[in-house]
Amino acid sequence: MTYEMLEDLEDEVSSINSIYGENTLAQISNEPRINALTFSSQPAISLRLEFPEDYPDAPPSILGTQSIGEHVAKGEGSYLVELVRETLAEVYSPGAPCVFDLIEEVGSRLQQLGIDQSSRNEEQQAAQADGQQYQADQTNALKSDGQQPLEPLGEEPPWNFSEVVTEKKSIFVARSAAVTSVDQAKQYLAHLLATDRKVAKATHNITAWRIRGENGTQYQDCDDDGETAAGGRVLHLLELMGVWNAMVVVTRWYGGVQLGPDRFRIINQTARDALVSGGLTLETGKDGNKKKGKR
Repeated sequence: MTYEMLEDLEDEVSSINSIYGENTLAQISNEPRINALTFSSQPAISLRLEFPEDYPDAPPSILGTQSIGEHVAKGEGSYLVELVRETLAEVYSPGAPCVFDLIEEVGSRLQQLGIDQSSRNEEQQAAQADGQQYQADQTNALKSDGQQPLEPLGEEPPWNFSEVVTEKKSIFVARSAAVTSVDQAKQYLAHLLATDRKVAKATHNITAWRIRGENGTQYQDCDDDGETAAGGRVLHLLELMGVWNAMVVVTRWYGGVQLGPDRFRIINQTARDALVSGGLTLETGKDGNKKKGKR
């Protein structure tokens, strides 16, 4: 890296820190091209960012996480790395500094997905109130129809998450969970929609589950939630993968650009990712027996 390019990089780092706060970009070695990048919405996670010799003619690289706080949820660091890499690929333009655009776009996407750390406590309190109101509304509605009210929402389901996929401004993420009854699957879905306002307001929440009950009774169902035929495709994926006693929810926030058939590919891709991440799939081993998939 020439002296002039190094000076330009130092100027960019200085500008970023003056805008977003000291140590947003912090040098972590004697090599000025390697920095720790921290987002204000995720202060407990820092990423390792390396600028190439010919930056900005070539893009920087996200090498991985530099540090992760003690109370950060499992997988959140990996999720942030992938999100930043995807965003960088979209905002980088050869010959132009890109860190400002990267920080702005990542911040916007984190906020859209409801991962803004500074407001998380407030959102959790509001979500709890929303959940209580949701339960009351459901109970009253069922009583008016002469049906039994739903059970209390209970504890948060043990969700397993896919990687977040961004395609032409649409954002997809799937979650899966082991379930042993239809009532439990419905309870998990009700809990999700009642306590996560970002998910509840998403364009689509596509669901599918397959359950083996007592005496060999089998249950399976799906819901498109407005994305025609998507639920059936996810259910068919579960059948092809031999998945039982599991449910999957694929959430999509529409970005304003129609994806055509690609949307079904991404929906199935994230659904499969969530099932695999939770060890809910069956894979055939060398001896021909079914083995539980590993994360």
